[in-house]
Amino acid sequence: MTRAAVYGTGSWGTAYAAVLADAGTHVTMWGRRQGVVDQINGGANEDYLPGLRLPDRIRATADPGEAAQDADIVVLAVPSQTLRANLETWGQVLPRTASIVSLMKGVELGTTKRMSEVIHEVADVEPSRIVVVSGPNLAREIAVKQPAASVVACVDAGHAEQVAAACAAPYFRPYTGHDVVGTEIAGATKNVIALSVGMADGLGMGDNAKASLITRGLAETMRLGIGLGGDPRTFSGLAGVGDLIATCMSPLSRNNTFGRHLGQGMSVDEVVAVTKQTAEGVKSCTSLFDLAVKTGVDVPIIEQVNLM
Repeated sequence: MTRAAVYGTGSWGTAYAAVLADAGTHVTMWGRRQGVVDQINGGANEDYLPGLRLPDRIRATADPGEAAQDADIVVLAVPSQTLRANLETWGQVLPRTASIVSLMKGVELGTTKRMSEVIHEVADVEPSRIVVVSGPNLAREIAVKQPAASVVACVDAGHAEQVAAACAAPYFRPYTGHDVVGTEIAGATKNVIALSVGMADGLGMGDNAKASLITRGLAETMRLGIGLGGDPRTFSGLAGVGDLIATCMSPLSRNNTFGRHLGQGMSVDEVVAVTKQTAEGVKSCTSLFDLAVKTGVDVPIIEQVNLM
């Protein structure tokens, strides 16, 4: 029986843990807050996915070493800007042969490193074991078992196939691929584009304007991803245009919602106070713009969001 450890008890980490469990994988989640750990052990996560019952194959612990014990797959679902600090604290407990899965969609501030690069650097995980899962995966829809699909990307086909098999639930369809760079850049950039679409909506702009932002945002994503060595085909697939559409247009999207509040005249601090969370795009827009400048790629939408 495959065993997985999921580090992070937010909405996407919890939803993906449920996918793994529904696919037959035994899951142990790690959370830093004992209250959330206790909720999960009681069969729910009311803080992030209220009203939903979790599968019986999920348990939780506040001990990172206990979570990693006998894990074949380790899933990292912490906020992208906290990944380095988390791995410096408990990265040494990760099993040396497990597939290490990144659910995070961001680029690190200061270093402009992708999440897979941070995992490699801090936890000393070889790239052949680092797997990226990304696609149009709104957590709430998946948690209620609405159909969805995703890309499972790794430079090593064996690790990609292992993770895909472990999360192939009746309502969740994984497709394996090799383009880690393109998948990560698409996942991080779409959050910033979704902020811009939300802002346009908040300003009262129509669908023409929003469709234009999505289309030109895809062009920026492709230029940056290809400039960094990504496969052009990635951006026309689930991890590219699929995730972009879902994040830019759904009211379930944190980035779209955050942007809409900004467009209505609220400050970043005011939106955080109202929504009780910061969207990934808010923190990644600066690092993505810095990465684009470093790469010599023109990204005017990302540049303007960064100036907000």
